[in-house]
Amino acid sequence: MLLTIVSAVFVFGLLVLVHEWGHFITAKMTNMRVDEFAIGFGPKLISWQKGETLYALRAIPLGGFNRIAGMDLDEEENDAGDRAYFKRPIWARMVVILAGSVMNFVLPVVLFFLIFLCVGVQTPSTEPIVGAVMANRPAASAGLMAGDRITSINGQTINEWANISEIFKDSAGKPFEITYLRGDESRHTTVIPVLDESSNRVVIGIQGSVVSQEVSIGEAASLSVEKTWRIFKAMLEALAMLVTKEGASSELSGPIGVAQMAGEVAQHGFIPLLNFAAFLSLNLGIVNLLPVPALDGGHFITLVIEAVRGKQMSKKAMYYIQAVGVVILMSLMIFATFNDITR
Repeated sequence: MLLTIVSAVFVFGLLVLVHEWGHFITAKMTNMRVDEFAIGFGPKLISWQKGETLYALRAIPLGGFNRIAGMDLDEEENDAGDRAYFKRPIWARMVVILAGSVMNFVLPVVLFFLIFLCVGVQTPSTEPIVGAVMANRPAASAGLMAGDRITSINGQTINEWANISEIFKDSAGKPFEITYLRGDESRHTTVIPVLDESSNRVVIGIQGSVVSQEVSIGEAASLSVEKTWRIFKAMLEALAMLVTKEGASSELSGPIGVAQMAGEVAQHGFIPLLNFAAFLSLNLGIVNLLPVPALDGGHFITLVIEAVRGKQMSKKAMYYIQAVGVVILMSLMIFATFNDITR
C-alpha cells in the first residue's frame, strides 16, 4: 500500500508539475501576472512568496493550477492592467493554453532519453531466466526469484521462455512442479497459476529477462523521439476505438486505477515507473487537447472563436460553456472511478 501511495504521488506530482510549469513559464514570458503557482489542491502544506507569485504545495496531489490575474470568470476587475490574461493578445493566450500539453509531450522524450542513456536498448531474452517476480503472485509465494533459470515444468524440459507461457495456458488452478537452477544448485517448487482478470491470461507472476545494449547520446535522443511518436500514434488509435467501439469505455480508468497501476509497475523498479510516467504524460497531453470545455483544448477553441469574431465572448456565454465542460468531466470522472472500483 505504501509503495502504491508513494508511486502514485510521484507520478501525479511529476506530470502536474511539468504541465503547470508549461502554463506558468509561458504566462511569464508573455507578460501575464501569475498570482499563484500550486501543485495539488486543498489546504496548503508549504508555501512561499517570491516576487508577485505565491508558490504552494497543497494537500491533495491530484492536480495543480496557475492563478493568472484576469483568467477567473468570477474575478472582478483587478489591478493587473494590461498584464491581465483577458487583456493580452490572442496569440499570447493561445500559447499559454497550449503550453501545458506541449510540456506533457516533451516530458516523455526527456524520460525515454534518460532511460536509453542509463540502461540502453533492452530486448526480451529467449532464455528461460526469470527477470522479475511480482509480489503477491504464485511465483513469489513459491519462492522463485529473479535470476532463476527454469529447466523443467511437470517433467517437460524448458528450452526457451515461450515454452513457459504455453504450458500454463488455460491451466488456472492446476498445480505445476517447477525445477529451476539458482546458481549451480537445482531446486524444486510448486506453483498454482491464477487467471489475471485485467489481461484475461493465466499467470504465475514472473517476467522474462532482458538483454541490454548501450547506445550513444545521439542514438538515445533519436530513439526517444521515435518511441514517443510511436506511442503517440497508438494512443490516438486507442482513443478513436474508445469513441467508436461499443464496450471500449469499460476500459477507462480514473485516479484510483492509475494509482493502482503505478504501484504495480513500481514493484519492478524505478525505470519501469519512469516508463509508466512517460506513457501517462502522453495520455494526459492528448486528453487535455480534446475540444471539451474546461479542458485546455476547449479553452483553445473559444480563443479561435474569439479570433474569428473579432471580439471576446461574453462572460455569461463563457460561464455556461465551462459549466457544461465541468459536468462532462465530472461525469467521466465518476464513470471512470466506478470502473476502478468494480474491477
